[in-house]
Amino acid sequence: MHIPDGYLSPETCAVLAAGSAPILYVAARRLAREADTAVVPRVAMASAFGFVVQMLNVPVPDGTSAHAVGAALAAILLGPWGAMLALTVTLVIQALFFGDGGILALGANIFNMGVIAPLTAYVIYRSLGGPSPGRRAFGAVAAGFLSINAAALATGIELGLQPLLFRAADGTPLYNPYPLELAVPAMMFAHLLVAGPVEGLITGLVVTYIQRVQPDLLARHTPAAGSRVWVPLALVVGILVILTPLGLIAGGTPFGEWAPEELAQLVGYVPPGLVELSGRWSGILPGYTVPFLAGIPGGEVIGYVLSAFTGIALVTLAWLILRQLLARPRVRP
Repeated sequence: MHIPDGYLSPETCAVLAAGSAPILYVAARRLAREADTAVVPRVAMASAFGFVVQMLNVPVPDGTSAHAVGAALAAILLGPWGAMLALTVTLVIQALFFGDGGILALGANIFNMGVIAPLTAYVIYRSLGGPSPGRRAFGAVAAGFLSINAAALATGIELGLQPLLFRAADGTPLYNPYPLELAVPAMMFAHLLVAGPVEGLITGLVVTYIQRVQPDLLARHTPAAGSRVWVPLALVVGILVILTPLGLIAGGTPFGEWAPEELAQLVGYVPPGLVELSGRWSGILPGYTVPFLAGIPGGEVIGYVLSAFTGIALVTLAWLILRQLLARPRVRP
């Protein structure tokens, strides 16, 4: 679901970035006002969870792949504002350091996975989750399934609108070549059938686990609920890191994330706008690989795990910096 550069027009990217910016500004203000710096370790751990769970790609029957997002769990534990910021930090680090998602398309990816997904998850969980363990587990599963599909629907619409709105002089699509009638069903097929159930299952299992070890975290839907949320989440993240090599098994490229040469094999040409915008930045560890491990037996697996640890470290560092910013004394007029 990480849209690379070149699949969306600069105009589309600008609109989605402009739509995300004020929401994230409000989220930051709300987070600072409601919880100050006490929430930062919890948000950091939710960011780390999102980073690692997104590395667990799963195969889709059409030959592509998909992955969970982690937005639902973040929304359940942190509320919508903390979840939005947690996912945003994850997406920024993925784009800058690993080339997962485009730099120009970052605002679009934040809008889809960092705004729509956690907001949908929060609304669903508040509507369906109840005081009993069974209701909470059900609400968590539903929130996970529906939130990732809401994000997938938005992504499919954004991609599918490109051939309608932006065409080259010869009439061919300038950016993403797949129209709405193909882009939306393809995105929904992968997420209704595979990624949605995975997201729901993971969210439900983690919420069930937290109910057993620290149920007070689920008693209130505010970022300040519970002071040790990072402890159970750290265990979950650790388990996911061990499992990250499973993400290499999927093989297929997610829909709408093909490199230009792959797209040329699929449709017979590469849109000129996509050629112009794609490939400008591939990250320091492109595709969660470590260049000096290339060619070494097991190097791909080792590099993938090292990338997971690197991502967690970068997420933690980012939130430590943000913690210092939040800790600055407020000047009252």
